[in-house]
Amino acid sequence: MQVVNDLQDLQNLHNLQDIYSAEMTKHIGIVACSYEGAALCYQTICNEGSKSMGEHSHPEVSLHNHPLSEYMKFIRTGDWEGIAGLMLSSSEKLYRAGAEFLISPDNTIHQAFSVVAEKSPLPWLHIGGEVAKMAQKSNFKKPGILGTRFLMEGPVYPEVLERMNIGFCIPPEEQRIGINDIIFTELVYGIITEASKKYFHKVIDELKLKGCDSVILGCTEIPLIVLPGESVLPILDSTRILARAALKYAIGE
Repeated sequence: MQVVNDLQDLQNLHNLQDIYSAEMTKHIGIVACSYEGAALCYQTICNEGSKSMGEHSHPEVSLHNHPLSEYMKFIRTGDWEGIAGLMLSSSEKLYRAGAEFLISPDNTIHQAFSVVAEKSPLPWLHIGGEVAKMAQKSNFKKPGILGTRFLMEGPVYPEVLERMNIGFCIPPEEQRIGINDIIFTELVYGIITEASKKYFHKVIDELKLKGCDSVILGCTEIPLIVLPGESVLPILDSTRILARAALKYAIGE
């Protein structure tokens, strides 16, 4: 009987510790766009939460996702106000769900970030800003940028990198089109092919020849196909960098 009571007391203590840990962290809201990237971000927060918070523990997380098809209507026409409207819709829903700050594990839609941040009911972490901080911390001087064509040709990374006096390079147009096609016809569905994997590594090899000292995986699905240790350049995995930044912010580190 004493053993049973002791075990019950121990379980009660663990339950109290879990409740205490949850109350001491900020509730993370994930504004999702493509589900593969959002799932990887969520998984990273949960898997790595235990390193700081204890076994099976992580901050409270809520996620809202308008269908990618809704985003694509606006992305294809360059309607960033429309993108901002979807992001703000998710922001409001997550605010009502109790989130205390927001992240979006999608690089491309950060082109609408300035509008969103101004009108959002909650503060945000900027994925490009977090990647740029990591590039600076790692003393990288000229990362290559991979992502959707909209991202590679847009201002999201140039703006944050230039503020930190970090150079950058993007692939030529033909490769930008090829990468974009792989992302939208394969990676967003979780499809990984050997041919596409070789294509990405060929692009990275050529970025190295152009003087790049690292490569930004600036689409949240690219880490599914470009794995650590396989690239000739050090990688800046935007999905996991954002997830880890959110985790640190949530636990007050």
